[in-house]
Amino acid sequence: MLDSTRIKAGRWEAVSHEKEAPDLEVRHQGEVLEGLSISGAPGDWRLAQPIPTELLSEGVLTFLVCRKADGEVIDRFSLVAGAPLAGDLRAEIDLLRAELDMLSRAFRQHCAESES
Repeated sequence: MLDSTRIKAGRWEAVSHEKEAPDLEVRHQGEVLEGLSISGAPGDWRLAQPIPTELLSEGVLTFLVCRKADGEVIDRFSLVAGAPLAGDLRAEIDLLRAELDMLSRAFRQHCAESES
């Protein structure tokens, strides 16, 4: 339902190609955020939600884009921030490097066995 989602200048932005203006809300930890704007024309609706600065903190923040009528989640976006995550990212990169090394060795061994 939503395309071209991005975060730019402290705002989440998306495009909806629905014929009627979407009736949506953005939630964070169950609370509805104020300020969602919907503009445009049928088939090309532009959505913009300012991200409140008071919500920004270390860790992972997840926002849900929901239909007002039934609360169905139709999209979500997350922000990741803070120093504690740097260690997690380095650990993930180390694991990826180890897996790549293992695959490289297995591939070289396979090539050597195929030549024999």
